[in-house]
Amino acid sequence: MKSVLPLFIMVDACGWEIVKNDPFLSETAPNRRRLGSVFGYSSTCVPSILSGRWPVEHRNWCYFVYDPKKSPFRWLKPLRWLPQALTGRRIVRRLLTRLVRRHLKFEGYFDLYNIPFKHITLYDFTEKKSPLQPCGMNRGGNIFDHLEEGGVPYFVSDPALTEEQNLENLLTAIKGEEIDFSFSYWPGLDGLLHRVGNDSPLVPQRLRLYEGWIEKVLAAARAHYDEVRLYVFSDHGMANCDVHLDLKSKIEALPLKMEKDYAVVYDSTMARFWFFHSGARDQITAALQNVSEGRIMPEQELAGLKTLFPDRYFGELIFLVKEGVLIVPSHMGERPIRAMHGYHPQDKHSYAALFTNQAAIPAEIRDIPDIFNLMVRDADYAHICNQTSATTPAAA
Repeated sequence: MKSVLPLFIMVDACGWEIVKNDPFLSETAPNRRRLGSVFGYSSTCVPSILSGRWPVEHRNWCYFVYDPKKSPFRWLKPLRWLPQALTGRRIVRRLLTRLVRRHLKFEGYFDLYNIPFKHITLYDFTEKKSPLQPCGMNRGGNIFDHLEEGGVPYFVSDPALTEEQNLENLLTAIKGEEIDFSFSYWPGLDGLLHRVGNDSPLVPQRLRLYEGWIEKVLAAARAHYDEVRLYVFSDHGMANCDVHLDLKSKIEALPLKMEKDYAVVYDSTMARFWFFHSGARDQITAALQNVSEGRIMPEQELAGLKTLFPDRYFGELIFLVKEGVLIVPSHMGERPIRAMHGYHPQDKHSYAALFTNQAAIPAEIRDIPDIFNLMVRDADYAHICNQTSATTPAAA
């Protein structure tokens, strides 16, 4: 029997607006708090949680960036001659994604999404390493580096496995008393919300499923550890998309050429531009100022959100749409989806949530990067307690 086990479970996209009126974990983890998220997608939220730092510090922000000199995709250039009717199909993209990931030996999350092959050599991909592993950040360390340095045995979800497989692996580790810390990552709710939106009856059904899994984990942990510290949290929320914006057509109607005058990545909720001369900047800026569905993000505001990169590596101009607007078609997809995240962190559905069975949540835990401090504190405490209990002779 070990002394302490901290269980950190991240339920992707389980935002505050989704759970604030739901009985989710009301008995198991009754202490709950709304948390501020960070500006960006899961590509930046997850690294922020795992490192305790903000995007400008760890440099894990958006996936695709304009960087032709470092582009690893030059060997894909011949695919530009294939018909869009073929290369635009999602099933083809998924197959190519697996092949490219294996060929390039990327360890993190990777998806070709809807980047056109005629322009793919303009781009680099920023998550070549996995933030869920030691040395997995673009800059600085993460919780797994801390655990490795301290010799803390831990469990972490394997993104290549299903939620159910990771759950069984966690239960095995708990029953074997192999770990002093656990970080589980459950992405299923995020995928469901993208498909059905946050008003679907399938959402509370998924929450009930997760409650059952958490009860199962707690039962196993309590049988093998004297104290179990549970923290269930999210990285962001999800907003229903009721307005579709064809921003790409508006920009392509200008007397400018992609690759010659400018480069752009159309994400689902923002467009990020790089300019090759002042005329392109002026024309695109003027066009964007007439798009009522969004706005150009001022640099001062980006700095306040800690996403103003000094080298403008992720874009020289950031255009962000209003909550509930979806840029479609985009480089993320040709067709609409029901719900999306990646809006302004102060928008209603951007806020994350934290649930715990602990009596109090420290007042300084206000934003998702602050979860890192909880993880460090509890991992170190558990490791010391478990080492002490292992060396203390049992009473006669």
